[in-house]
Parts: sequence; C-alpha cells; structure tokens
Amino acid sequence: MAESNQIAWDEQEIAALTAKVGELKASMARVIIGQEDVVNLLVTCLLAGGHALVEGVPGLGKTLLVKSLAQATDMQFRRVQFTPDLMPSDIVGTEILEEDQATRQRAFRFQPGPVFTQVLLADEINRAPPKTQSALLEAMQERSVTFAGQTHKLPRPFFVLATQNPIEQAGTYPLPEAQLDRFLLRIDVVYPTEDEEVLMVSRTTHAGLQDAEPVMDVATLLRLQQLVRDIEIGDHLVRYATRLVRATRPSETTVDAVKKHIGWGAGPRAGQALVLASKARALMQGRLAVTRDDIGAMLLPVLAHRVLRNFEAEADGIAIADVLQSLQREIKVA
Repeated sequence: MAESNQIAWDEQEIAALTAKVGELKASMARVIIGQEDVVNLLVTCLLAGGHALVEGVPGLGKTLLVKSLAQATDMQFRRVQFTPDLMPSDIVGTEILEEDQATRQRAFRFQPGPVFTQVLLADEINRAPPKTQSALLEAMQERSVTFAGQTHKLPRPFFVLATQNPIEQAGTYPLPEAQLDRFLLRIDVVYPTEDEEVLMVSRTTHAGLQDAEPVMDVATLLRLQQLVRDIEIGDHLVRYATRLVRATRPSETTVDAVKKHIGWGAGPRAGQALVLASKARALMQGRLAVTRDDIGAMLLPVLAHRVLRNFEAEADGIAIADVLQSLQREIKVA
C-alpha cells in the first residue's frame, strides 16, 4: 500500500533522477578500484539521508571513498582525525572575541567548526573521548549545533561517515550502544582481491591520479532523498521488517540462535532504518517499490551495530551475520 503522504512524481523526472544515481556510481568507479558493495552501501546511505559507520583496517581507501563521493556530488568535504585530546569545540566550533575597529566595542562571534560541512569524515571516531563523540553525534541527530544558547543549522544535505579500526583497540573509547544507533548503516570494508590490489598499486604509483567527476548537484541529491521517502512499501513488508527487528530481542524472540547468542536486541529505530534503507536500495535497483529481497539485503548493514552478542557467542566465534541468517530463515513474510 502506498504511503498516504506521497506527492505526485513526473515519470520523466523519476527517470532522470534514477539515471543520475547510475552516473554517480560510475563516477566513483573511475576512482575506486573494486569495493562495489561498499560503494553501493555508501550511496544507499546517502540517498536515505542517514549516516554511516565504516569499519576497516588502515590503507583500504576509506578516505578516498568519502572524498570521491563528495566530489561526484559536488558537495563540500572535510576530514577530522579524532584523537584523545580532541575537544568538542574542535568539532562544533567556538565563540571568539572580536573588536570593532571603528567603535572599539567588543563582541563574541560564533566561529563554526568543521562539522559545518556537507560531507564529514570522522576518522577513528572511537579515539576521541566520550564528550567529543557526543558533540558530533548530537549534531548528527539534530542537524544543528547549539552554542551559548544560540542554535546554528547545519548545511543540507549533511552526511557523516565515521571510521573505526576493528583491530587496534588500545587507547580507544568504544561508542555506547545509544550512540551507535544514530548511524543508519554499518559498512565493513574488506581487503581487495589480488587483481584489484595489483591495479590499485599500479594506478597509485603513477602520476596524474584523477578525481571523481561531478555528476550530481545538491539540488538533485535532495530531490532524490525526497523520492526515496515516497518509494512504495506494502504493509505486509513493513510488518515483516518490524518482526525481523523484534526477533533480535532475546526476551521476545522465538529464534533459538538469538536466544543463545544475543545479549541485547535492536530498538524501534532499527525498524525505521531498515525500511528507509530498503527504500533507498529499491531506488538504487531502478524500482519504485520495496521487495523482500531489499529488506533481506539491508538487514546486516542496519542491524550489525545495533545487536550485541553475549559472552558465549564471542567465545565461540559466532558472528552477528550468522545469527541474522538464522533469523531470516525462521521469520516469514506475513
């Protein structure tokens, strides 16, 4: 059943917008070697209007991924390296005292921080103390910054990609579950294949590396984000997505793998994220309606950071993906 608040869309505009998605992926592919699944998830997250948490060891091109996405969409890009001495004001901004040269009067003026951009790479977010993490995550949630009683709106669109190193955890401040929930997707960046790595080494050791070509403007991106919201999804699929999320909670589930290996399940925000991400994936596939396959494909990226394994699962090496596969097999579309 179509959502009641849908607006009328012109077929020619829809065709033009979906074509732009293909151009965006093609532009990034000219710079990014391999990592097709990662690129698809990044673009899906962007179209859905959410933020992404990326995990991967150093040297896999995470910075290049985000920079290329910003270039291809012609958006402003900034990168912040999170460190233990990073303060909240280093992220959101601070007030500076200025003196009027004519009147000699002094007044405070807000100096925006790097969060006032359209694409922000928060590199190794778990290396900053919790207070600094919270400052960024509040900006992500509210899309604004409040300083000295004044609210400052962030640019639109506003996309944060935060990275974590899954190996080196010494001296880090793990993100609390309530803050992890603010990320729409978690994306795992894996090692390239041998052929991809050979091509990567060859290209990056020659002069004349190319940037991604701008193929989409901000107005088009905002229109695409609006279109994603109006993608059709049947009531039975909304219930299916909700049942999948509820089945991750050990106290409510009938799935044995969840009861045995999960310590804490996902909250209602996960259901919202699953439906929205599924809509974005449907548009990425050139469809204007969500299918069960869309929900299944987005289940792991949406729930990987929202579902916590218990000690037994960690000791036995049971991955979240294994549990979610069991869950998918047992939970059926209503």
